Amino acid sequence: MTRLQRYGNLGAAIVPFLAVIVAAILSWNHILGWTDLAIFGFMYLVCGIGVTIGFHRLLTHRSFATYKPIAYGLAAAGSMSVQGPVVSWVADHRKHHAHTDEEGDPHSPHGHGPGLRGTLRGLWWAHVGWLLDRQGQASWRRHARDVLDDRGLVWISRRFEFFVVLGLLIPFGLGYALAGTLAGALTALLWGGFVRIFVLHHVTWSVNSVCHFFGRRRFATDDHSTNVLWVALLSLGEGYHHNHHAFPRSANHGLRWYELDVSGLIIRALEHAGLAWNVVTITPERQRAALADPA
Repeated sequence: MTRLQRYGNLGAAIVPFLAVIVAAILSWNHILGWTDLAIFGFMYLVCGIGVTIGFHRLLTHRSFATYKPIAYGLAAAGSMSVQGPVVSWVADHRKHHAHTDEEGDPHSPHGHGPGLRGTLRGLWWAHVGWLLDRQGQASWRRHARDVLDDRGLVWISRRFEFFVVLGLLIPFGLGYALAGTLAGALTALLWGGFVRIFVLHHVTWSVNSVCHFFGRRRFATDDHSTNVLWVALLSLGEGYHHNHHAFPRSANHGLRWYELDVSGLIIRALEHAGLAWNVVTITPERQRAALADPA
């Protein structure tokens, strides 16, 4: 990783954090309005879906197929989450699956030493530390050749910075349109832009850290992946991470009726509308066969 990339990732983590402090101070003085919350929610869903459905389930695992414009739209939305260019994201995540919780995993919380100190070091590494050393270092040719072969996705990936700026301009514009003032535009930028980036970052990073250390397991997998309900709810279904590692190509990460998976529901809706096909599902028989304790 170059020094410029490291400083860029550090800035992408620090600036939204500082924005959260500013937002908290302003909210204390009752400046937060309904338009800010609405724009925050809208941008969180758009960018979150771009990551969970676009970057992850569609482009990384090919859990379903869709039309090119929809795939490109999802990739653009995921880019606005400020988690790296789409080609880089896919390569890193596929490398994670190839070496889960062992040597070569870009962001496992395990293997960082014994005791409490090793645990804390591992959780920090999986949550944030790897971004300053390993993020974006997986071989694109080895782990994301199919993405590189798609000229549209390469175009989006190379214009990552443009989509980051677009992800800030959209809430600014919406704030001005709804509030009619520059102050309304700026607070919308704060909440729908920087605070949204902060929250979505840490929710996504929690999948790497929390969902490989705490939580529940039921399948026989050769890793430490877990299901964590609160992460699943905030991440639109990604927190059922143990289910995902048991069946990486499944379009649904929530495999039981009570495991709410918003991303899976959206994919199902796309399928019913004729906008998605070849949706990968896991039969109850396959799930029972993969249980750690079939009895």
